[in-house]
Amino acid sequence: MAVVIRVEKIAKRYQLGQLSRKTFFADWRRKLFGGDEPDDAPGVYWALRDVSFDVEQGQVIGILGRNGAGKSTLLKILSSITSPTRGSIKLKGRIASLLEVGTGFHQELSGRDNVFLNGAILGMTRKEVERKFDEIVAFSGVEQFLDTPVKRYSSGMRVRLAFAVAAHLEAELLMIDEVLAVGDASFQAKCLGKIGEVAGSGRTVLFVSHNAATVESLCNRGIVLQSGKVAFDGKQTDALRFYSEANSVNGSSVGDRRDRTGNGEIRIFKIEIRNSRGNPVCTVSSGSELSVWLHFENYAQRQFGSLNARINVRTQLGIPVFTQSNTVTGQPFGELPKKGAFVCKIPRLPIPAATYRISFQIATSYRHGDLIDAVEDAIEMEVESADYFGTGIVPALAGGTSLVDADWRMERVDG
Repeated sequence: MAVVIRVEKIAKRYQLGQLSRKTFFADWRRKLFGGDEPDDAPGVYWALRDVSFDVEQGQVIGILGRNGAGKSTLLKILSSITSPTRGSIKLKGRIASLLEVGTGFHQELSGRDNVFLNGAILGMTRKEVERKFDEIVAFSGVEQFLDTPVKRYSSGMRVRLAFAVAAHLEAELLMIDEVLAVGDASFQAKCLGKIGEVAGSGRTVLFVSHNAATVESLCNRGIVLQSGKVAFDGKQTDALRFYSEANSVNGSSVGDRRDRTGNGEIRIFKIEIRNSRGNPVCTVSSGSELSVWLHFENYAQRQFGSLNARINVRTQLGIPVFTQSNTVTGQPFGELPKKGAFVCKIPRLPIPAATYRISFQIATSYRHGDLIDAVEDAIEMEVESADYFGTGIVPALAGGTSLVDADWRMERVDG
């Protein structure tokens, strides 16, 4: 396969705060006589550092990384929106990019006019836009508001129209930042289907996303950025595993919490969320397997015949999502060691993307027993969106706090 993108040791530097006279003249001398900016210069932030990789024609690459890792900066450089501080880029083919909602839109112009304007910015001729106009408008779903100024559009309407224009440009290279989260679930599914169609036609796609299910289903390669550097480059499933494990945590220590209640005969000193491979993590995906580990010490060194361990999961606003306990599931613990862990395994996490708080309670029985230990909001759990139902539609928190499996069918009723 031919190489269509070659990135060689690109770096991007930003100056933080006000530029001093000394820094200004140092920059001027460097530009005049050459030389590199020292990495440890005061007030300097490197968004990217010596990033290198090749992209072959037809590859669909997911770019992963935490906020601030350099993902969006990389796409802006590849899209010629900004230039690198050093390094070189070679591109072969026409580029279509969707990096920010409504980039290139004129707020006073109508949606119709902005289709032609945005198409021109992306390199489409007027005849090309006219030929694809009806298809673009139908895909965007904003026909009713086509002659309304874009300034009156919602953010979802703007991103639908912007994506529709970019997706219908016959470009060899398509670059997409994670702006699709603005759209509703049905439009997300339509967009992902279009990206899959573009990828299937042999064109090249670079896709920034935090959605593990999307990266796994659409991409055949993954690049993980950490602190502006390439930390991993390989098969998409291996990249997702690397990214998940790189964001692992050691758990939340609750041993010194003073707001706890209970008689203290058993004390939870650490709480962990572990993924299906048993690694402690702070981020999981909807529908994934996880375990909540409550590490305890049995200070009283006594046995409890009907010990009840319970976790409560709530949203950031305190709305209850679900409660789980070993008594409800009919699974007694048996003999307690001096140290151990109460483990609650959830085979398929039934909640949409959001940040949740987990509290725990340990009591001598389920209803009217003595409270032994309890801490509110012991740990936070970040849940990422995923294709829970396997339909290509990513459920949103706006649809409720739970994801419920169901079977739908139609019945003919006579009479």
